[in-house]
Amino acid sequence: MAIEEAFWPRPPVLSFETLRISERERDREIDRRIREATRLPTKLPPHIVQDIELMRAKCGVAATFGREAIKDIDMARLNPQGPDQWLNDEVINIYGAILLDRAEKYMANKKILVNGAAKKRKGKAPEFLNIHYFNTYLYPKVPKYDVFRLNRWTKKVDIFSKDYVFIPVNHGNVHWTLSAINFRKKRIEAYDSMGHYRPEVYKTLRNYLDLEHRDKKMKPFDFTDWVDHFDEDIPKQENGYDCGVFTCQFMESLSRGVEEFAFDQSDMVYIRNRMTWEIGKGKMWEDSDG
Repeated sequence: MAIEEAFWPRPPVLSFETLRISERERDREIDRRIREATRLPTKLPPHIVQDIELMRAKCGVAATFGREAIKDIDMARLNPQGPDQWLNDEVINIYGAILLDRAEKYMANKKILVNGAAKKRKGKAPEFLNIHYFNTYLYPKVPKYDVFRLNRWTKKVDIFSKDYVFIPVNHGNVHWTLSAINFRKKRIEAYDSMGHYRPEVYKTLRNYLDLEHRDKKMKPFDFTDWVDHFDEDIPKQENGYDCGVFTCQFMESLSRGVEEFAFDQSDMVYIRNRMTWEIGKGKMWEDSDG
């Protein structure tokens, strides 16, 4: 009995570039599904909306938090119906201070248990990283570290013990981005809602790390295994003024260890209103009763 041998066509051999593109498309689809599953609300509760209206009606100093303060004209920049919606240093810095306060309180209370388990809010235990926030005035001063005595900015904090260090960057007074030092993953990171890769940011942060380490640890910083991280698939702004809001939200998500950003341009009205409430109350939204 003759045995016929079947010949099946060989599968096509995919190039490395084809495989890389396919993998990137798969990752984008996963990110899309994650964002869809964690979509932000479109509206805030009525009593919160009322609070926001009262905050926007204030004249003079609109909010204070620690050393930070913003005036009514600063707070107005968060209004999605306002004439000038480009965020300034004052808004970004007070928001960063509130984020830092949340993280510090969490780290201080990390070992406190309630009924044998970590304290829960809204059905989910909060997890915040050990972060430090530098205000928007640090980055342009790094090239003159000694002149501006930047070593005094960290007299009471060891940035090398942190998980993350956040440094907002103002590019030519027309665009905000977030730069970050990720000590957990040994990465210098940059998040740009316009999608631009800016090599000078990585160089500046590496310079700062080395200068700070020489000042505090008396030796050069060891950059072994450190990489420059840039993700071009993060949410993008679709106008010329929401960069500051995106920068704040990148920072907020990363402070929780979340790199899959669950927001985009369509969420800006909700986020601007929520940020107004958070700054006015001096606490983040998850710390409220909703």
